[in-house]
Amino acid sequence: MKKTILSIFTLAIIIIFNSCSTDFDMYADYEDITIVYGIADYSDDTTWVKITKAFTGPGNVLLIAQNPDSSNYPYKLDATITGRKNGTNLEPIQLDTITIHNKQITDTVINNEGDTIILNPFYSPSQLMYYAVGALDQEAEYSLTINKADGPMTASTGIVNNFNISKPNSRFAFSKTADGTIEWYSAKNGMRNEVTLRFNYLEYASGYSDTLHKYVQWFVGSKDSKTIDGSEKMIISYSGQYFFDILETELEPIPNVERWADSVYMTIACGSQVLSTYIDINSSAGSLLEEVPIYSNIDGGSGIFASRHTIMKPVRLSLTTERTLIEDHDLGFKFKTK
Repeated sequence: MKKTILSIFTLAIIIIFNSCSTDFDMYADYEDITIVYGIADYSDDTTWVKITKAFTGPGNVLLIAQNPDSSNYPYKLDATITGRKNGTNLEPIQLDTITIHNKQITDTVINNEGDTIILNPFYSPSQLMYYAVGALDQEAEYSLTINKADGPMTASTGIVNNFNISKPNSRFAFSKTADGTIEWYSAKNGMRNEVTLRFNYLEYASGYSDTLHKYVQWFVGSKDSKTIDGSEKMIISYSGQYFFDILETELEPIPNVERWADSVYMTIACGSQVLSTYIDINSSAGSLLEEVPIYSNIDGGSGIFASRHTIMKPVRLSLTTERTLIEDHDLGFKFKTK
């Protein structure tokens, strides 16, 4: 069976790799297909873009993938990001290259059937990345242009704007008898919203040289806005009981440990419509009778150029929740004395 492997560096999201064979037709004609993966965030001072090429070859493609020459171009590509605002083009930002080191090294495991499974099959511990230095304007639309000998590749994205969490405001309450809500207004150019909570606490026990800062984090859920116009009221529920359950499960039972509650961090990552569609397609289970579609907004290549923006709001734990945690659970939590 002839296959073409698309090498995409995921940065913050997970790509599901589906394959019914690891063998290639060694006599197949090679076609130069450029793979692009880039996420723009106006709050970053650097925009990262992964640009690779598809590859083919005889034998096990997972072994071929471990060779950097399989997916990297032997020369530097000419790539720029250009913004357009109020009908006027902004100054183009040229992409340069850099090698990212200490990427997780490829490893292998043997499954229950005795087959060798390759983990993190693409080359490591270093990865070649393209990057552009300079803050982006959240009110502009940006186009990525990659010039190749056979013609340019282009893609564009609106920038996910800033937004704010409106509830909870000053205190975060977890009730065993009722669910709570997190509320915010959607971001312009944003579609997919993923909400995460992180409970921070201090810990001290015999043998510690100092008090440790620790946390327990969990994913609350995701919610899509109806449009990308922004200012849509968004509400997602969370379980108060789950807060106490996860602490009972995750906190290590240390003898005579002392712990003190700190703030709760609410994090919402908002992705553009292109990013939302890409994640939905690649994370869908589908069936054996369905062919997984390939989604791309790259004209002349494959992959995505999209946008996201992440906000975080720290809020103190409510006094009622803290009292319940201290008095009803044997986890070593105490009231702060200073």
